[in-house]
Amino acid sequence: MGPDLWNRTYYPSGSEASPLIKPWYLVDAEGQTLGRLATMVAMHLRGKTVATYQPSMDMGAYVVIVNAEKVVVSGNKSTQKVYTRHTGRPGSRKEETFQKLQARIPERIVELAVRGMLPKGRLGRHLFTHLKVYKGAAHPHSAQKPADITAKINKNAATAVAA
Repeated sequence: MGPDLWNRTYYPSGSEASPLIKPWYLVDAEGQTLGRLATMVAMHLRGKTVATYQPSMDMGAYVVIVNAEKVVVSGNKSTQKVYTRHTGRPGSRKEETFQKLQARIPERIVELAVRGMLPKGRLGRHLFTHLKVYKGAAHPHSAQKPADITAKINKNAATAVAA
């Protein structure tokens, strides 16, 4: 029959989205702004940085974030930003400020920021499993040889300010 002349749209195959060929990236969160960090990490998790990006497929990478306790926020968010959770029981809504949550579970702050930037649904839940956040500088993923992409966070911000 020949090639389909009306439909030349590229669609990646399942082997191109295989977890065996996904790259690993390392981000040092020390001194980084939470929103800028989360935006860049979400883009790499989705795969928006690769040429074969497809919104309905997992084309992204694995991202390891270290020093999560040293992430910063601008303005008065450290005292005014409130994280809420619900245990499931009636009247059991818990509220916690950024400072208190950072002292207790600093990884949760980065995880919640990135999760909010991923798609809602089955694909977003799957992509979230590719995020690894750690409190200190040590992480157990050195065998994967993650590439350090921390410099890209402020580089993108500097080009936006200059424009």
